Amino acid sequence: MSRALLIDTDPGIDDALALLLAFASPDCEVAALTTVAGNVPIEAATANAQRLAALAAPGRPPRIARGAAGPLVGRLITAADVHGEDGLGDIGRLREPDGRLRYPVADPPPLEMQDGAGLILETAARLGPDLTVVALGPLTNLALALRRDPAGLARVARVVVMGGAVGVPGNVTAAAEFNIHVDPEAAAEVLAAGLPVELVPLDVTRRCCLTRAALARALGGRRDPVAAFLTDVTAHGFAYADAGGGAGIVMHDPLAVAVALDPTLVRLDALRVDVETRGEHTRGLTLADRRPRAPGRGPAPNCRVALDVDAARFEALFLERVCRASA
Repeated sequence: MSRALLIDTDPGIDDALALLLAFASPDCEVAALTTVAGNVPIEAATANAQRLAALAAPGRPPRIARGAAGPLVGRLITAADVHGEDGLGDIGRLREPDGRLRYPVADPPPLEMQDGAGLILETAARLGPDLTVVALGPLTNLALALRRDPAGLARVARVVVMGGAVGVPGNVTAAAEFNIHVDPEAAAEVLAAGLPVELVPLDVTRRCCLTRAALARALGGRRDPVAAFLTDVTAHGFAYADAGGGAGIVMHDPLAVAVALDPTLVRLDALRVDVETRGEHTRGLTLADRRPRAPGRGPAPNCRVALDVDAARFEALFLERVCRASA
């Protein structure tokens, strides 16, 4: 079954891999991309979304709108150490042997005149229950859309969110996962809005790693534009993983896109999840109420949370689609 996706993103190496998966999937259409400041500032996030759409989007590129330049409250926190200064492993600095830039600035797909929240609401109104929103960055754009038109955003079929840490430590602080940590107020508003949220937290994404060996085998030595981009954009991610003793690039955002395409990849449990916005040491914590309760007692679940994953099936899906697309 084909489905329409709107992907809200802050590319980001793993965002880039997630977008390549979406573009290479025949069972979906990427109707729109909205950008948000997170891994990188909004200017870089938007340029990266345009670059990826120009590289890999089949047919006509999706509509693209620049979204929020910072969180609802406080200053922006980015992750250049993880993703490089440009968000894509600093591929803009790479040169060919003759000195030419390997990735020169090209004419990008045009941006919408409206902002990210506006495009989210317009796409929700146009596609309604045929639309799945996939949020790969901080939830600022979704919170702004809710503030403008909560009923409008509620028209969508699903909201798949990469974020949070339920039963595992955070990856920015001991308590908080990056996307929630950047804008906990936005995350709190989205989770309190009664939307059909499916949360894909660190509990499952950390179990899905892309290794150099697996990528090399799947690419089989190809150097077409997508394969070359995959090799170049992952080099920084693999080096970062090596420095931290990791097995490879943790596939946070690609798993969220895969769940949007095939929810059976994970086990989703209905839970009440609240976001801590004030704690000195716990700001950005996603607190899931996992206490056993009789029906009708205590707070009702407000989302479904992925707590188990078929990591091998996800890896096979990702490599087959993304690396096949580069053949």
